[in-house]
Amino acid sequence: VTKARTLLGHRSYYKAPIMMFRRVALPTDPVILSRAMASSTSAERKLRKTVVALDWTPNTNHLGFFVAKARGLYEAKGLDVKLLSPSDPEFSASYVDGAGGQAPFVTPCSKLADRTADFAMNSPEGVVNWNTAKGRPQLKAVAAILQGRTSAIVTMKDSGLDRPAKLDGKVYASYGARFEGRIVRKLIENDGGAGAFEERALPMLGIWNTLLEGKADATWVFMGWEGIEAEIKGLELNVFPLEDFGIPYGYAPCLLAHPALLEGEPEVARNFLAASAEGWRLACADPGRAADELVEAAAGPGGGGGLALDRDLCRKSAAYIAGKALDPATGAWGKMDPQVWAEYLAWLAEAGLLTEAAQSRHPDAGMGTLSLDQLRNADTSAQIPVAAVPPLFTNEFLP
Repeated sequence: VTKARTLLGHRSYYKAPIMMFRRVALPTDPVILSRAMASSTSAERKLRKTVVALDWTPNTNHLGFFVAKARGLYEAKGLDVKLLSPSDPEFSASYVDGAGGQAPFVTPCSKLADRTADFAMNSPEGVVNWNTAKGRPQLKAVAAILQGRTSAIVTMKDSGLDRPAKLDGKVYASYGARFEGRIVRKLIENDGGAGAFEERALPMLGIWNTLLEGKADATWVFMGWEGIEAEIKGLELNVFPLEDFGIPYGYAPCLLAHPALLEGEPEVARNFLAASAEGWRLACADPGRAADELVEAAAGPGGGGGLALDRDLCRKSAAYIAGKALDPATGAWGKMDPQVWAEYLAWLAEAGLLTEAAQSRHPDAGMGTLSLDQLRNADTSAQIPVAAVPPLFTNEFLP
């Protein structure tokens, strides 16, 4: 493109016969132009390597990121982006093997905390955790991946567990997070149950299968992914959205950044989020094409490490996500409403969940001495005043 523009832009300066030149049709599609410009300049400038630690193996909650990478939007912003899946071997002790003795216990946000990742995905309670845990960097939410609520606690339809109150005495397959079990307990209590259940912290990438195989009675999923998979397989679910039971849940999932990056390299955050926002806009405009790009990227070495995604699942899921990712009023991606965060944090405090205690799922967690059961049932630690919680999020770096 650069060469073609040079020739066309200086034709009158050449003395050669005009028949020696032929008209060149330049691309007008902004995506094609973006990729062409990135290609022509990448050799002339050093791209800033940028690692994004995903919260799960590639799926449609990551759709806009994979579209932005596939179409050269990150390169056009001077970034060489790696989308790191937790199927990577360094996550084996947390996502694959579970709560065993192998160390270190690596998570997306632990990589963000030690600066081996530039961005990471987490839940809204994960954001609260990182901003209230002693001795840890206060990781900030910089974008809401989705605007619509898509997560829920689910059971199998044929289990007869058709309301949260019936989960008393049952097995909940847990990700072992600090606030998770207590939120589930409140869900059950708000439906009239006692909130007494068994919380099993299982290898995370296998949690959904434990429900399908009857090894657990309930777990927390995204309806845009596991919910669509269940639909395709003809499996019926009982679905308990938290909002239906008096819990004002926050943005899920969230994209987080280290405060050192936001303060020291703000242009990296702005460029990454600008390209990501465009990737999400394009994904929502043509979810079928975006789903195909996700499938292709996940199968390659730089995506999911050779993960074979079901194309039908991805296409149906992408169509669902396309209606949840952007602000319905403005069409913007990523923006967070302060009121949503305020209501969620206030609820955590009013429900008695906003305490200093933290779980000790793994020996090297360094987050206290309570087990998940103790954290859920016998937490006597000090309450954290809402006013003492530092800012959890910022919209400053979004386009």
